[in-house]
Amino acid sequence: MIFNISSSLLFSRLQAISRVINSKNSLPILDCFLFRIEDSVLSITASDSETTMVTTANLNSSDSEGAFAVTSKTILDALKELPEQPLDFIVDFETYAITVKYQNGVYSLPGQNADEFPQLTTVGNDAVHLNIDGQVLMGGINRTFFATADDELRPVMNGVYFDITPEDITIVASDGHKLVRCKILDIHGEERAAFILPKKPASLLKSLLPKETGGIDIAFDQRNAVFTLGNYRMVCRLIEGRYPNYNSVIPQNNPYKVTIDRQQLLSVLRRVSIFSSQGSSLIKLHVQENMITVSAQDIDFSTSAEETLICQYAGDEMSIG
Repeated sequence: MIFNISSSLLFSRLQAISRVINSKNSLPILDCFLFRIEDSVLSITASDSETTMVTTANLNSSDSEGAFAVTSKTILDALKELPEQPLDFIVDFETYAITVKYQNGVYSLPGQNADEFPQLTTVGNDAVHLNIDGQVLMGGINRTFFATADDELRPVMNGVYFDITPEDITIVASDGHKLVRCKILDIHGEERAAFILPKKPASLLKSLLPKETGGIDIAFDQRNAVFTLGNYRMVCRLIEGRYPNYNSVIPQNNPYKVTIDRQQLLSVLRRVSIFSSQGSSLIKLHVQENMITVSAQDIDFSTSAEETLICQYAGDEMSIG
């Protein structure tokens, strides 16, 4: 089999899905990319057995159809050093020897039988379907991801929780000490449904979403979820279990409300945190009428910092931290 493809196009597709591959795999075939050619379209698959990513790329030409696997690190390192140019792949399906011809040279590397690669799982006929704008989804994941836990005893806390209702979609993460709830009011489901997305596929989505524009289709059942956007598709195993009632830990009718410029607060926190204790990273907030004082100190090194910010607040003085 012979096919021709742009080197930069192939490298960008491989790089985008390579993060799903673990450094150590129980199955040696999972160290590889799966290449499959059908109707002059190349589909590339990478997997760690629980999360699988598939991407497609149009070929300049191909003389037949077929599939093979190739070691991910070898092909990535080889393509990284090539400038943009067309590449000819020549695959011998009797020996699975792969030859890659480029402008001034040739690569030779071994391939593997595609039949050894695990079959792609999918969702059942009872799957729930959603369509969310990619940038909106990325914003929700970015705002909540940092609050996920690493707790072997409570695996449901180790992911991002999606709570879908006929009114809205809520994205939640918590590690038991902090909780983030992000509501998407202009998107909703037809009925009540929910799933817990593990940290790894959530991280993969964070890196993938900026590469594509438009909506992302989500389909999920009790065990798996499928995310489809542009030239990419991700299938992952969901975390099973019941997520805690996050609304019960959020105070209702709380009289203490502060309105402040977000970027100013972030800038102050970055400056003041330099002087916080390396052990606790503790930062103190003192809130009074229309003013917040942010402070930190490191007793061991005799350093401290304090800065004030203007805010909208009318209530009793209080301190946090």
